[in-house]
Amino acid sequence: MARAGSERRVPARPASEVQAATGELGRYLRRSARTIGWSVGLIWGVGAANLLLFAGSLNAFGIVPRTVHGLIGIPLAPLLHGGVFHLISNTVGMVLLGGLVILREERHFWVVTLSAAMLGGLGVWAFGRPAVHIGISGVVFGYLGYLLLTGWFERRFGSILLSVAAFLLWAPMLLGVLPVQVGVSWESHLFGFGSGALAAWWLARRRRKTA
Repeated sequence: MARAGSERRVPARPASEVQAATGELGRYLRRSARTIGWSVGLIWGVGAANLLLFAGSLNAFGIVPRTVHGLIGIPLAPLLHGGVFHLISNTVGMVLLGGLVILREERHFWVVTLSAAMLGGLGVWAFGRPAVHIGISGVVFGYLGYLLLTGWFERRFGSILLSVAAFLLWAPMLLGVLPVQVGVSWESHLFGFGSGALAAWWLARRRRKTA
C-alpha cells in the first residue's frame, strides 16, 4: 500500500505584504490614469483654443517638410488637430494604445512618446510631402510599433503575449502607414511607427544589460 508523505505547508504571505502590494498597484494605476488624462486634456485644450479662439490658424505651426519654419512643428504638431473628429479619433488611440504602454511601464510610455514625437517628426520634416502635417496620430502609431515589436526584441513570454494581442486587435491600423487615404499624413504614421519600434529595441537592449 502506498503511503502518503507528510504535507509541506507553503507559508502564506503576511497580510501586510499583500495590502502593501495592492496599495502600490492601486497608486500606479491612478498615476497612469492621471498621466493619460492630462495628455488627453492637453491636446483637447490646445485644440479648443485653436478652433474657438484662432479659427484653426495655429495649424500653420505644424510640420512643413524641409523648411526652416517647419522645424517648429516637430514639437508642436502633436498638439494641433484639424477638427473635433480628428481629435476624437486620436484620443481613442491615445487612451487604448498609450494606456497599454503605460500600464506596462511608465518609463516606456515616456520614451516611446518622445521618440515618436521628436524622431518621427524629424522623419516627416526630412522626407514628407510638401504639406502641413499635424496631429498626434504619429505618436499613436509609435505606441503601436512598440506594442507589436516589444515581444520580438525582449523574447519574454509576457512581452510576446502583449505583442500577439496587439496584433490581433489592431493589425488593420498598419494600413495607415501606406499612402492610401487622401488628406491623411501617412508619413507621420510611418515614421511614428518606426520610432516606436526603435524605442522598443532600445528599451529591450537596456533591460538585457541591467538584468
